[in-house]
Amino acid sequence: MKVVTAAEMRKIDHDTIEGIGIPGIVLMETAGSEIVRAIEHHYSTAKRIGIFVGKGNNGGDGLVIARQLAHTGCDVSIFLVSPADSFVGEARTNLDIARNLGMQIQENLTDDSTFIRNLKYDLLVDAIFGTGLRGNVREPISDIINAINDLPIPILSVDLPSGLDADTGHPLGTCIHADRTGTIGLPKKGLLVHPGAELAGELEIVDIGFPQQVIDVQNIKVNWTTEENAAEWLPPRSSASHKGSYGRVLVVAGSTGMTGAAALTSEAALRVGAGLVTLAIPKSLNPILEVKLSEVMTLPLPETNEGSLAESAATLILEYAEKTKSVVAIGPGLSQHPETVALVHQLINDNHKSGIGLRMVVDADGLNALSQSTELISLLGEEAVLTPHLGEMARLTNISIPSLAADRISTAEEFAQKHGVNLVLKGAPTITSDPNGNIWINSTGNPGMATAGMGDVLTGIIAGLMTQNIPSESAAILGIYLHGLAGDIAAESIGMHGLIAGDVLRSVPQAISSVTPT
Repeated sequence: MKVVTAAEMRKIDHDTIEGIGIPGIVLMETAGSEIVRAIEHHYSTAKRIGIFVGKGNNGGDGLVIARQLAHTGCDVSIFLVSPADSFVGEARTNLDIARNLGMQIQENLTDDSTFIRNLKYDLLVDAIFGTGLRGNVREPISDIINAINDLPIPILSVDLPSGLDADTGHPLGTCIHADRTGTIGLPKKGLLVHPGAELAGELEIVDIGFPQQVIDVQNIKVNWTTEENAAEWLPPRSSASHKGSYGRVLVVAGSTGMTGAAALTSEAALRVGAGLVTLAIPKSLNPILEVKLSEVMTLPLPETNEGSLAESAATLILEYAEKTKSVVAIGPGLSQHPETVALVHQLINDNHKSGIGLRMVVDADGLNALSQSTELISLLGEEAVLTPHLGEMARLTNISIPSLAADRISTAEEFAQKHGVNLVLKGAPTITSDPNGNIWINSTGNPGMATAGMGDVLTGIIAGLMTQNIPSESAAILGIYLHGLAGDIAAESIGMHGLIAGDVLRSVPQAISSVTPT
């Protein structure tokens, strides 16, 4: 599903009205009708409803909602946060209709907002500001918003929580804290990233019939991953297939004290459907991993005195991966020993110079090694997938975490295009960018997944999908979706507190089954 900026949404709205010929008043009526349906579904017991209305199109939507709710028998009160004579266009038309119907309309709220704190309603509808807001919310409307937020009454916002920047997800001064947001047409970027995602509450997309052809010509590059996307990308499994049909993964991971990371990555590749998985491990750790992993093969390799992979292992890894045509997952628990860092550098250099063209997923200490020689990143090629969290991203870019976090979408897009790789910027939500600047915002996952080992599982899932002949960019997006969905399934079963990476690992097959076309 496409994700829009405020400017893109305005262009879609304009082209639908001016180019296609659907009147704005019709779109407004449809938006109001769909929001009313959402209210009836989610707040079926709400009979006394207060609706706060601004002077723009968002307020016009609110006036349609008020009229239609009153028609169903609800006791509806309309609160105008701007003077009535400032309403124009379709918003003014719907205000006149409400007046002609004799609806309860409270004006002059800006004179004294203290009475709001004594309101008694079952539901409040926020239709004050939409995507047209410019600059910070100023007094006295900011006082009204603060008073609304102080009420112990559920709030449904129309399109956006009033005061939210539609593009960045940051409050413009003060902002409504909604329990639910019905966003019109398409999701806005600011609703999917934090803090906007929290301020919006439960998000519902309200389809009002924007023609697909109008959306397509905008060339929108930001997307929201949905179950439909996941179902399209998952490959079918033939009844005549065998383990060789689903590819091989070579996991280069682990060091003394970090065998768990290597095991999680290896098992995750199998759980997502890879045919065969081999773990390249320091030779002294081989007995441990052979006991720990029943279904994974091991490749014992030369090691340092500290129990990490030695630089001399690079040639053996490259030879094995080329011979077996494996996707390589490198980094989890690898350590930052200087020899091991040199191994990562040599492996990338030799893979590039030889023209072998191994497809790689680079995570954790693989990324830390790259941060010491960033010119190697561009040698990985457009089939590579890098999976940093913000701390690792800061080391790769030499930019502070707060600066990167301020606009994670642009951060991912700029890095992927600069280096010609697929970037998975982990976080809430995880964001993926391909070398062409296409962005995907993930829609699954939960706070219970903020614990050790989750990234190791994700690395194995992405590598396991890549080896099943799924293009790298699709494997990354799909892998993130399935990883988050497995976390949601596990959390639903056992709760978020105490959720561990192994719980997510065990839920991967169920996640796949839930989106596999029948």
